[in-house]
Amino acid sequence: MKLNNEKDCVVFAVLSFMMWGLTPIYWKLTQHISSGEILAQRVFWSFIFMIVLLLFLRKWNLYVEFVKEIIKKPRLFWSLFLASVLISSNWGIFMWAVIEGKIVEASLGQYINPLTSMLIGVIVLKERLSISQVVAFVLAGMGVVTLTLHYGVIPWISLSLALTFGFYGLAKKMIKADSTIGLALETMVITPIALVFLAYWMFQSQIQFFDSVSTSLLLIGSGAVTVLPLLFFTMSAKKVTLSLLGILQYISPTIVLVTGVFLYNETLSQAHLIALIFIWSAIAIYTFSSMRKHGDGSAASSGSARTIPMLSTKIKKGEL
Repeated sequence: MKLNNEKDCVVFAVLSFMMWGLTPIYWKLTQHISSGEILAQRVFWSFIFMIVLLLFLRKWNLYVEFVKEIIKKPRLFWSLFLASVLISSNWGIFMWAVIEGKIVEASLGQYINPLTSMLIGVIVLKERLSISQVVAFVLAGMGVVTLTLHYGVIPWISLSLALTFGFYGLAKKMIKADSTIGLALETMVITPIALVFLAYWMFQSQIQFFDSVSTSLLLIGSGAVTVLPLLFFTMSAKKVTLSLLGILQYISPTIVLVTGVFLYNETLSQAHLIALIFIWSAIAIYTFSSMRKHGDGSAASSGSARTIPMLSTKIKKGEL
C-alpha cells in the first residue's frame, strides 16, 4: 500500500504513535501471565506476523537476499543479533514496568530516548553537539538527578529503556534494512531462543498459553500489537519531514504518561513533575534545534534515508 498524499501520511504517523502509546492497556490485560512468557510469545508471534506481512507486501525475495547476506558476513550477523537482544530487552523492560505499575517511569524513559541516542552518537560516533543540544542534554540529566535524589536510587527503568533503544539504533546502522525487513530479521534471530524457553516451560508444565482461549488470543495478538504500529509508521515516514516526525514522536510517551496517571491511578509525585519539567524543556530545545538544523525542505528529501536506511538500490525497489 502506497500513500501519496502527505496529509494521509501524517495521519498514519499519528496513528502509529498513538498505538504505541496505548500499548500499556494491552499489556495490563496480560498481567496474569508471567513476563518471561509474554516476551517469548511476543517475539515468536511477531516473527510469524512479519513473515505474513512480507508475503503480503511482496518483499519475501528481498528478505531472503538479506538472510543470504547475513550468512556470508558474520559481522552483520552479530550486529543483527545484538540489535535483536537490545530490542527484546527493551520490550521486556517496558512490559514488566507496565505490569508492575511503573508506567510513569516507563514514559520518562521514552521521553529521554532521543536525548540518549544523541549522547551515544557523541560518544561512539564522535558526532558534535550544538550549544542548544548540550543545554538540552544537561536539562534532561537534571531531571534524572532529581528522581535519583528523591528516591535514593537511580531510575533504572527509565534509563534502561532509553539506553537499550539508543544502542539498538546504533546496532541498526550496521544492518541498514528497511523497517519491515529489519524487524523480520531481528525476530528471526531471537525466535529460536524464545522457542527454547517456551519448550522448557511447557516441559515443566509452567506455560500459560493453553490456560484459556482469552490468554491464547492475547499472546497471539501481541505479534499484531508489535507489527501494526511499525507498519503504519513505515507507510508514513517516507513522506513526513524529520522535523514533524521529531515532534510527533512525543505523542507516544505522553499517552503512556496520561494512561498511567489517569487510567491506572499511578502517582505523579512532585519529583516526577519536576523531572518532567526539566525533560520537557530539554525536548523543546532539542526539537527546535533539530528543526533549525534540518529544515522542512531538506528533511523531506532526506527523511527516507535517515529514518529508514536502505542496503542498496535493489532494496529500495521494495519500498512500501
